[in-house]
Amino acid sequence: MAKKNYAFYPGCSSQKGASASNFVTSIGMMCDKLDIQLNEIPDWNCCGASIGYGEGGELPRLALNARNLALAEKNLPGQDLVSGCPACWLSTRETAERLHQHSDLMAETNVALKEAGLSFKGGVKARHMVEVLIEDVGFAGMKAQVVKPLEGLKIAGYVGCQTNRPFGIAGESFENPMYLDKMIETVGAEAVSYDQKVTCCGGALAFSEPEKSQKQIRDIVESAYDNGAEMIVTPCQLCQANVEIYQSEINKKHGTKLAMPVMYYSQLMTVAYGGNSKQAGLDGNIIHSQKLRDIAAK
Repeated sequence: MAKKNYAFYPGCSSQKGASASNFVTSIGMMCDKLDIQLNEIPDWNCCGASIGYGEGGELPRLALNARNLALAEKNLPGQDLVSGCPACWLSTRETAERLHQHSDLMAETNVALKEAGLSFKGGVKARHMVEVLIEDVGFAGMKAQVVKPLEGLKIAGYVGCQTNRPFGIAGESFENPMYLDKMIETVGAEAVSYDQKVTCCGGALAFSEPEKSQKQIRDIVESAYDNGAEMIVTPCQLCQANVEIYQSEINKKHGTKLAMPVMYYSQLMTVAYGGNSKQAGLDGNIIHSQKLRDIAAK
């Protein structure tokens, strides 16, 4: 079967040595099994998600993302721009839609891009990796590649904010999106029901107001425990980092014993597709799932 080609935008956190580098590691085998070819956009730049609203003005924020779109349009014509990071996806998709809707912004942005020898014509669609999996591969297609079902694993699918609002995944409820539960079930695991699926992890508040952020994280993890989950799975790099890393801090402050593994959906899929721990990037996690490691070792 011919591979489906996409212009891939890794984003800063997924670079080699960065906090979510194991995400990119894990999507390698997953994409290979699903006949997906990710072609990295040459010379891509940060989307500005973390600082883009910090009084820098609208045009600089749009120009950052428009440069990536223009690079994809120039170097990988006809390919959708795909990001694995929800924050990058939101920034890029917002830019594409804003420039389509407002010709004056498009013109001003292209004046800025001209300084870099680029021009954005608006022919690139910004998509999240999850959209590609659901819309282009389908749940049946994802399930067809499973050779090591994750039987016996009870998993809490944690959607978080950014793949849920403001755009969301087509056809999904904002209050109770089911796509992640369905993805968990395609690899043979059990998706547990719990009440924190779309609760914010606290995001940037982890630094400015840590008590508030850690209260959110504690609620998410304890609800997953209370409903029988053995791990949390998410599509978001920021959610993964926050919910995993700060469990130890919460334990120190409150005398709790939280130790809930927090994985990416791509790690589950890579293991289910026959990948080992290295291919799934399991060593990149701080809190390990021995059950997932055992399945990967089979």
